[in-house]
Amino acid sequence: MKQVMKIPPRSTRRASSAVRLAIIGTGGMANHHAKMFTQVKGCRMVAACDIDAARARTFAETHGIHHSFDDCAKMLQEVEIDAVSVVTPDAAHMPVTLQCLRAGKHVLCEKPLALNARDAAKMTTAARKAGVVNMVNFSYREWPCIQSAALAVRRGDIGEVRHVEASYLQAWLASKVWGDWRENPTWLWRLSSRHGSKGALGDVGVHIIDYATFPVGPVSELYCRLKTFDKAPGGRIGDYRFDVNDSATLNVEFANGALGVIHTTRWAPGHSNRLALKICGTHGTIDMDSERATDRYRICRGRDLDRSAWKEVHCKPVPNNYTRFITAIRGGHAAEPDFARGMEIQRVLDAAFASDAAHAPVRVRR
Repeated sequence: MKQVMKIPPRSTRRASSAVRLAIIGTGGMANHHAKMFTQVKGCRMVAACDIDAARARTFAETHGIHHSFDDCAKMLQEVEIDAVSVVTPDAAHMPVTLQCLRAGKHVLCEKPLALNARDAAKMTTAARKAGVVNMVNFSYREWPCIQSAALAVRRGDIGEVRHVEASYLQAWLASKVWGDWRENPTWLWRLSSRHGSKGALGDVGVHIIDYATFPVGPVSELYCRLKTFDKAPGGRIGDYRFDVNDSATLNVEFANGALGVIHTTRWAPGHSNRLALKICGTHGTIDMDSERATDRYRICRGRDLDRSAWKEVHCKPVPNNYTRFITAIRGGHAAEPDFARGMEIQRVLDAAFASDAAHAPVRVRR
C-alpha cells in the first residue's frame, strides 16, 4: 500500500482558516477552475494573473476576485497567497509553476504537466523540495466509474489483465459543437506548436493515457502514429499555423504484459467529448463509456461469462480534484494525481512522439 506523505508543518500553517488561492492564466478553462473552487469549503480566491492585463481584470471582476495582475512575480510579492492554480497554455506550465514553488506555494497545474519529461522531472523535484501539495488536473479522475473500476481491477475481480481498449473522441474540428474553432483563440492555440500546443496527443491524449494506466498500470513499450489533417487554406489562420497532430493512435504493451490500443482524435463527429475504456482479464471484462454514464460501469464475470451477460455496477461519488487539492492543503497531506504521476504520463507522451518520428516501437523510460 502506498504510504501517505505528510507535508511539512510550514505548509499547513493555515489549516484552520481558508486557503488563499490565486488563478494564473485566465482563459476559457480558468472560468471552470474559478467555478469549482468557489464551491470548495475552506477556499478563498484572492488574485488572478494573466499576461493580458485586461483579461485578468475582467476575469477577476466576473468571479469577485479583489486583485488582478499581469505579472506573476508582482502578484506573489504583493498578495498573501497560499496556493495557485496554473491554467496557462502548456508551454508556460513549467516556468510559472517553478516560480510559485520557489515562493513556497501549493500548486495545482493543468495537464500536461510540462512539454516533456525532462521539464516534468524538474517540476517534480522542485515540488518535493518545496514540501508543498502538488497536483496535476487529470480531471477525469473525478469520475466515480474510473475510481471504482481501478479498485476492482486491483482486487482481481477480472483476473489478470490481458487486453485494453481506450479512446478519447472529440468533434470540435468537424463541427461547431463548442462553437466555431476558426474564430476562437481558445481552440486555435491548441492547433499550433508556436503557441505551445502538443496537439491532440498532448491536450486530450494525456487524459486517456492516465485514464487507461490508472487501473491497469504503466506502459512499457509503444508504437505511435500521429496525423495532422488540412484544416484551412495554407494551413493557418492569422498567427496560428496548424502544425500539430489532430489524431493519435498508440499500440501499447503494459508492464504487466497486457496489450492494448489507446487512441484519440478531434475528428469524431457525433462525439462531443467521449472517453471509453474496456479492460479485459482472464476472468472478466470491465467496460466504461462516458456517453452512457460516469457514475457506473459494466462488468461481465463469473457465471455471466458463458452467456456474455453484463451487469451494471453503480459507484459511490468521489471528491473532485479541486476539493482534494484544498483538503490536502488544510489537512497537511499529499494528494493524487501528483506531479510524479504527471511526469510518468509525460514519459509516455515523449515515447509516443519519438516512436512517430522513428516509425518504430519505443520503450518507455522508467
